[in-house]
Amino acid sequence: MQVTPIGTFYGDAIYKYDAPRQGWLFAGHPGRIELNAGQNFEMALRDLEGFERIWVIFQFHENEGWRPTTRPPVPPKGKDRVGTFASRSPYRPNPIGLSCVRLLKIEGLTLYVDEADLLNGTPVLDIKPYIPMADAFPDAKAGWVEEQVGDLWSVEMSEDFAKQNCWIAERSEFDLESFAQVQLSRGNFSKDVFDSSRRRLTVDESAHTGVLAYRTFRIHFSYDESARCVLLQRITSGYSAEDLAPGTEDKYGDKDLHREYVVTF
Repeated sequence: MQVTPIGTFYGDAIYKYDAPRQGWLFAGHPGRIELNAGQNFEMALRDLEGFERIWVIFQFHENEGWRPTTRPPVPPKGKDRVGTFASRSPYRPNPIGLSCVRLLKIEGLTLYVDEADLLNGTPVLDIKPYIPMADAFPDAKAGWVEEQVGDLWSVEMSEDFAKQNCWIAERSEFDLESFAQVQLSRGNFSKDVFDSSRRRLTVDESAHTGVLAYRTFRIHFSYDESARCVLLQRITSGYSAEDLAPGTEDKYGDKDLHREYVVTF
């Protein structure tokens, strides 16, 4: 069987940890699908604009190999892993993904979408309309997912964090607040929400504080387990003063941004 991509998804999520788990849980992850020219896709898009949501079938292009079991973000009681076919894990025998995204508008061969959990550069294999009466089964049993431990945590910003996040967002494509919402708002304390193996995160349980790494920035937060609340306190640079010295290697091309940031804050 030969499968040829019909287009490419473009968005702000570059690394795997940038993308939300199940895009609909967190609005504000927009992007666009650019279909390939010269294949009569203009005609294929006819009548699609009347649908609020679409199914996007895509390729997990950055994965190598597959795993028979996976550890979900919020595992079921008494289990650490579940079978891949009982999960939404991207590490599958055939690296094919399915996502239901919100369709905002269509301009030519470009589809503007939101609530997407795809990475920038993802090959798109097909598009289908979401039809509620055929695709929604709200009373269907959800297996182990119904036994998941953990509820949504609230994630709030301090005034300092909000100012710092706004400053960074105005000068780059980074959105640290959105990333923190994705990574810290669901699961159990210490094992699920604050899982350092997944999220480049360290936690001081005695002080109820933690640091979440986002690319070359660090998000400092505190938390209240009883209230299930996380407070984003401040942002610091992940570079040391020696790293930011003039003439040092700039692997990610962002050291000028960090130099300005540490002087400002």
